[in-house]
Amino acid sequence: MVSGLPATGSAERVLRVNRTFAAPSKEAATLIAGGITADRASAFVSSDPAINGDFANDSRSFRNFWETGAWLRGQLPAKPERNGEQAAASELIHARERAARERFLSAHIETLYGKLTSNYRNFLRVGPLVEAVAKAVPGLTPSPETLAAEAARPLKDKDGAEIDQGIFLSHVLAQSKCGTHLLQAMLLPNAATKEKFAEFMKSGSIDLGAAFVSRRGKAVVVEMRNPRFLNAIDDSTVDTIDIATDLAILDPDTELAVLRGGVVEHPRYRDRRIFSAGLNLSHLYHGKISFLFYFHHIIGFEHKILRGLAQTDQAPDDIFGRTKEKPWAACVETFAIGGGCQHLLAMDYVLAASDAYLTLPARKEGIIPGAANLRLPRFVGMSAARQAIMYGRRFDCDSPEGRMICDEIVPPGEMDSALDKLIAGFTDSGMVSAVGNRRHFRIGQETLDEFRRYMALFAREQAYCHFSPALVANLEQHWNAKERRL
Repeated sequence: MVSGLPATGSAERVLRVNRTFAAPSKEAATLIAGGITADRASAFVSSDPAINGDFANDSRSFRNFWETGAWLRGQLPAKPERNGEQAAASELIHARERAARERFLSAHIETLYGKLTSNYRNFLRVGPLVEAVAKAVPGLTPSPETLAAEAARPLKDKDGAEIDQGIFLSHVLAQSKCGTHLLQAMLLPNAATKEKFAEFMKSGSIDLGAAFVSRRGKAVVVEMRNPRFLNAIDDSTVDTIDIATDLAILDPDTELAVLRGGVVEHPRYRDRRIFSAGLNLSHLYHGKISFLFYFHHIIGFEHKILRGLAQTDQAPDDIFGRTKEKPWAACVETFAIGGGCQHLLAMDYVLAASDAYLTLPARKEGIIPGAANLRLPRFVGMSAARQAIMYGRRFDCDSPEGRMICDEIVPPGEMDSALDKLIAGFTDSGMVSAVGNRRHFRIGQETLDEFRRYMALFAREQAYCHFSPALVANLEQHWNAKERRL
């Protein structure tokens, strides 16, 4: 056995070579320059596993390859201590591991997903799903131990292990049966909703911490609350907002759901309502935003707002309407930035204060703004959408472009009375056709299959964006991230 290799011997088998090999390849030379011994470097770059078509055999051979790659990376210093050659070596090992993951998943995603879900009988949300993968095929997605180590690091010091979750989810969503089943799982009521629903029904309101749900006439209002961070969304809020969304849709005593931002604490906006500052950039910079956050947001509560709650015995369907849903309205006060603006694109009606504005600062953040690339062109046209997403264009709500997103503009001091009028107007004549009409709009604008395909691309692209050095540089340059505290 080669000294220092894992006790299983799998890495030894991969790295065992004839010591009389020729001059190292360019890739092997990169590993050698980073501190990997010549024999191990040459063995690794020539040991790509091949697909033989059998899931069990391929799982073993690819697992051995990923185990070897992880062991080699473990011989390098931690990311902050690496020099240029060591960083290049780490990147090369990751690249070869990820190319192998792409090959394995291209061949076996249907078989693997079927095994993970007991032939589609069980529904796993994205978190439990990637955990199950890590156990079923070690190395395909990061282990809990790897994730815990990464979670303790600021974004700039992470190795990007969660990119492998993005690769896996991209393959799941790209395949129609798997992808639709995962979307169904994410559209099911949250596991905590049943208990919270009983509490909500007793009093007609419930304080969930990051969200407050209450009835207002024939409407149910979900108020987003993250006052210290201007109602930004992050890992500490998405699950709560998901539960609040469930309660709003399930409430039998209301006909309309409303999304609104709560009052914030920031000195500049003290005692004012803000719809949402979008992604919590302080948490992002300090490494407290997980990659799965994007999926809890986009195919979680935001997709529930657009498409409703699914059932376990019937897949969501564009034609037969197999979801429970309500019309949704939003009240935009002060601003809706990034993820906050993305919420508006899933609404049936947007009520906005005349001094409020909307932005999607994806260029300054260096990420993909959720489903905005899919939805925003429907509102303002492709040219204005590109300007907003790629060049930072701001839309004042009380402007021609802002009015393409916002249905009604009112003076800031009249928002509450305007909301009461909106609720009355939506519900006084009954809501028999409201759900049917929104379903017809949806099938003409964004089918479930179109959304699934969009998210398949998003899963891979956002993974690489999230862990890009450019993202850290953007946050430091445009958001003074080094000075922001948790």
